[in-house]
Amino acid sequence: SRHALAAGRRALGWWLLGTGHAMLALARRHAVERIQFGRPLASFQAVRHRLAETLVALEGAQAALHTAEGELGALLGKAAAGQAALTAARHCQQVLGGIGFTAEHDLHRHVRRTLVLDGLLGSTRELTRAAGAHIRVAGSAPRLAQL
Repeated sequence: SRHALAAGRRALGWWLLGTGHAMLALARRHAVERIQFGRPLASFQAVRHRLAETLVALEGAQAALHTAEGELGALLGKAAAGQAALTAARHCQQVLGGIGFTAEHDLHRHVRRTLVLDGLLGSTRELTRAAGAHIRVAGSAPRLAQL
């Protein structure tokens, strides 16, 4: 049923959001503890920008999931969460560098989880296209949140 599909997408969205936050926590801890060129890695602007961009993506996805009502809302919430988790995977891998590729570090588990969860019940790319098609057919975009 359509209600079950929407509920499943919302649930997957929350799971994606959780794994994104876990990746951010791993990268943040590494950036604070790792010393590079005599300074903490977190003191470098490029590292701080990657972590900040990740946090903004995750917070935006959380807002989308909080307001995810109905089929379109659930679709957009999961798409936002998938995009945020993919952003987290990309940026956190960069911050962690070589250690993030090793089996000893936990990041690889979260990256794999992100890739699997994003593909279930529609990937970020598929859901974004579906939302665009819905808006084209309807001729307008519905108000999803009262600001």
